Parts: sequence; structure tokens; C-alpha cells
Amino acid sequence: MAHRDPPGIIAPHIPADAYRRAEATGQPVVIVVHTTDQSGRPLHHYLFPIVIAGAGVAGVFGLVAAFLALLDFAAQTATAVGGAAGTLGIGGITLRLARPKD
Repeated sequence: MAHRDPPGIIAPHIPADAYRRAEATGQPVVIVVHTTDQSGRPLHHYLFPIVIAGAGVAGVFGLVAAFLALLDFAAQTATAVGGAAGTLGIGGITLRLARPKD
């Protein structure tokens, strides 16, 4: 009789002598698989919304940081332009953009 390996993906878990004995005598091989019942929801049902919310919060923080950097740059630019321009007059109304340094 030619040697044959047990079929399927569970074959390595069956002892070889038990399989060959069952094959030679024609007895069936009974495989008992112990499983545990899932009592609750899997973790990915909770993890996915938390990851999405975290990404949204990180995006909002990035937008706020970019907006504040833009405001800072605009304020510095206005100060530099006001200091260089001196007074600004349009139609008889003069506006001093920056106070002179004493």
C-alpha cells in the first residue's frame, strides 16, 4: 500500500499512526474542534469608529494650526508694511499705520 498524507488543512494535527490505522482498518477519524462562543461584538466594530474619529480630530487640529500660522504671517506682514509705509492718505483722510519708534 502506498503512503498517503491526510487530506485537508487539518491533516498535520492528526497523529500519523492514528490516521494510518484508520486508513488500514476503514474506521472513521473523528476530529473534535473546541471553539468558544462569541459573547460580544468583535473588537474591530469598536476600533474602526474610534480610528475614524481620531483621524478627524487630527485633521481639525491641522486646519486650526494652519489657520493660526496664516494669521501670524498676515499680522507680521501688516506690521512690516505699516512700518515701511508711514502714513497713508486717501481723499484727504490720512491714516497712520504704525507708531513711530522714539
